[in-house]
Amino acid sequence: YAPNSRHPRKLNSRGSARASELVAARMAAGRKRAPAPVWSACRASLSAAWRDKHLVLFSAEHTLVVTALLWALEVAINLWVIHRVTYTEIDWKAYMGEVEGVINGTYDYTQLKGDTGPLVYPAGFVYIFTVLYYITDHGLNIRLGQYVFAGFYLITLLLVFRIYHRTQKVPPYVFFFVCCASYRIHSIFVLRLFNDPVAMMLLFGAVNLFLDGRWTLGCALYRQAREMSAHVPMTRHLAVSVKMNVILFAPGLLFLLLSEFGLMKTLPKLTLCALIQVVLALPFLLVNPVGYVSRAFDLGRQFLFKWTVNWRFLPEEVFLNRYFHLCLLIAHVTTLSVFALKRWTRSGTSVWALLKDPSDRKEVVPKLGSNHILPLALVVQVFVRARVSVRLLMCVYTSVCACSSVTFLSQTVLVLFSSNFIGMCFCRSLHYQFYVWYFHTLPYLLWSGNVKKLAHLLRVLILGLIELAWNTYPSTTYSSLSLHMCHLIILMCLWFSPGPAPPAQDTHNKAKRR
Repeated sequence: YAPNSRHPRKLNSRGSARASELVAARMAAGRKRAPAPVWSACRASLSAAWRDKHLVLFSAEHTLVVTALLWALEVAINLWVIHRVTYTEIDWKAYMGEVEGVINGTYDYTQLKGDTGPLVYPAGFVYIFTVLYYITDHGLNIRLGQYVFAGFYLITLLLVFRIYHRTQKVPPYVFFFVCCASYRIHSIFVLRLFNDPVAMMLLFGAVNLFLDGRWTLGCALYRQAREMSAHVPMTRHLAVSVKMNVILFAPGLLFLLLSEFGLMKTLPKLTLCALIQVVLALPFLLVNPVGYVSRAFDLGRQFLFKWTVNWRFLPEEVFLNRYFHLCLLIAHVTTLSVFALKRWTRSGTSVWALLKDPSDRKEVVPKLGSNHILPLALVVQVFVRARVSVRLLMCVYTSVCACSSVTFLSQTVLVLFSSNFIGMCFCRSLHYQFYVWYFHTLPYLLWSGNVKKLAHLLRVLILGLIELAWNTYPSTTYSSLSLHMCHLIILMCLWFSPGPAPPAQDTHNKAKRR
């Protein structure tokens, strides 16, 4: 019968065959079109997965997931480096020889020495490496020492990742460059066993305490970190202030303490820092105080030109010239002062106001503009007119407070990290192990600059150029110049970044600040 016909009629055999072919063709076509919805669903799933991956890599909300995966990966990387890459002896035996003299009862610093020369590290170094001396079977079990320093590295990463998570400034994909991508940092930690990583681990612990409002305990830990790294050789006279260690964080820390507590409440915390150093050094001060101070804080030592990373393009006589050191000191102090006055201080606030108690300060309320957030009263008025529930109002208020808290934490970290970075820019010499002093802070500084024209790719390129400069051995004119250019770009980004916001009214943090 003919299809679609109201009155059926009989077909001949040829017509019947033709009809059967048409029906079969339609059924086949239907079977071919059936998988289309399945393919669309798969394609939609893949697209959603790709979008989620993009969010995981670029949204700061997923920092914990990414950092957890990278930290687990770092465990494997450190084990691989320890077992596959040859250990290089530089200072470990010297460290062990120096603390062995103390263990044997010698407390006169002028009599303590190792394979590479006299002991030039403060008392904090002696205590920590004495513990390592016993853990590593008098320093002979170097493989165990590498495992210990791998633990230091992983602890440092946890502390750094927590800072980034609290501040939410850096997209998660950047954390790969904070850990896995640097050969030099792994070498400093687990292949060289320098004391610089121990100092930075304590420093990042102190920064975490500052973020938690534990200022007194943080100052104590910072002081211990300073004890670990105050050995850095310095020029005499005025150039003594140009130091490449954690004391470069001190100007920023002093600024934050004055901002939080004022002068009168800051003095007890500074006194505590001094007392901790005296107590740690007491066994050596009782025997030979002059010898301890002159050795632990030697002001007359010189850096060797052959080890410099940042000034290779200069003649050696200029590198060793005291007037060059003085120029660096002046540039360092000037840059710090300008940043403290113009970038760290809120607009319209006098730096002298920092000396007052926070309760006695008059906060400057900025005029409303197109780039300012509406005041809370206006927001409440709009919501009330719209008959929005009180619960929703509280959610909005909680979100505003959370944003203010994150801004406050970000500013705290930015002041500390930029203070250290400015010092690194004007150091009279940078040696290869000094890379760890600012490596973990570089992504934060780059992404805190908030310069829209400085795209993500350019920021990553700057990190790569800095890594390349520190991995070039021996350093060359071009590697030193490229390092200075990258430093200049970061410094300019920090200068043109937005100023600090008004202080957060966070009662929870205020209750813990002590």
